[in-house]
Parts: sequence; structure tokens; C-alpha cells
Amino acid sequence: MDINSINIKTESHIVTPESFDVGSAVGVDKRYWFIAIVKNNTEKSAAQKLHKAGYDCFVATQKDVRVWRTGRRVSVDRVVITSAVFIYCTECERRIVVNEPYISRFLTNKAAASTVGGRPVATIPDVQIRNLRFMLGHSDTPVGLVDRTYGRGDRVRVIRGSLCGLEGEVLVSNEGQSELLVRLDILGCAKCAIDLVDVEPIR
Repeated sequence: MDINSINIKTESHIVTPESFDVGSAVGVDKRYWFIAIVKNNTEKSAAQKLHKAGYDCFVATQKDVRVWRTGRRVSVDRVVITSAVFIYCTECERRIVVNEPYISRFLTNKAAASTVGGRPVATIPDVQIRNLRFMLGHSDTPVGLVDRTYGRGDRVRVIRGSLCGLEGEVLVSNEGQSELLVRLDILGCAKCAIDLVDVEPIR
């Protein structure tokens, strides 16, 4: 799914110029997970350039096995959230990165009120990034992005299988398929199929 097509309707962790920490007690600026928007099909190359520049970043990908007509099986990294690179940096570093020719802009929260400088820059909380990366690396079924959020339902914890320990919410689709949802605030939810026998409610 193209990140540019997402209609943001949920509250997010919003970062405005006034809310940035100038520095901590030890003089270290606070880092946030920002979402850099790049051209489609350039996500991996953009992330490589950012890594070489010393930034902590990643592209939301999942290992897929594709079978050629000859029967040959090839493992590829499928980009789950297109046109997006997650980068962990300070606001000062973000203002430098946005000037790179391969970065189009940083995602803002369209649902938030405008400020003098425009829409506030949005971030993703650390825990949601950790959950997303865990799901991408361990799910046995394809992970997708839901560009809308659901009402808060019963929270569950996966107790067996490759996603053991992951916490999220369960949704039953129109087809009767149970899906585990991990919230990503402004992006909506990451989801994958889950068997209800593999989860337990969080009290």
C-alpha cells in the first residue's frame, strides 16, 4: 500500500517545534521515529544511503518466497509499506536529512491543527516500531497495512508459534478470518492472520 494514499483519522504522537527537547541533562538531543517519504521502489536504496550516513533506519519489508515457471524458488524482501523509510533521529538531524535529494519530505499529521510552520511532523512511538519489526520478522503469513483504525477491542498476547509474546488486538474479518492487529498510530495498523487458539486475553 502506498503511504501517500493513507487517510489519517486517528490521534498520533505529534511533534511540534515547541515540543522538541533541546537536550537532556547530559546534553543529548531526544530521538524520535520519523517517517521519511521517498519515491516508490527507492525505499531500500534510500535506507542504504541513510545507513552509510550513520542514521538508524529501516524499511518495512517481509521475506517472501516466489516460485518461477521453472520451479525455482527465490526469497525476496517484499516492501510492506511503500514510499516510506523509518528513521530514528533528532529534530536537528531530520532537518538535515530532509534536504537530501532522495528524500521527498517527512510525513505530517493531516488531522492535526496547522501551526505557523504548517502541519506538525508526526512520529511513531518506540513500542509500536518494535512490534512492527517483530511481526515483519516472525510472521508465517503475509503482513499488510490497514489504512484505517478499529475501535479498541480486547487486547491479546500470542502464546505460541513464531509470534509468541507479541501483543495486539484481534479482529474477525468479514470472511471469518481472525487477524492480529498491531497499531501504528498515524499509519493505521499492521495485520496478519492468526489462529485464536494461539492467543490469550491480557487481563
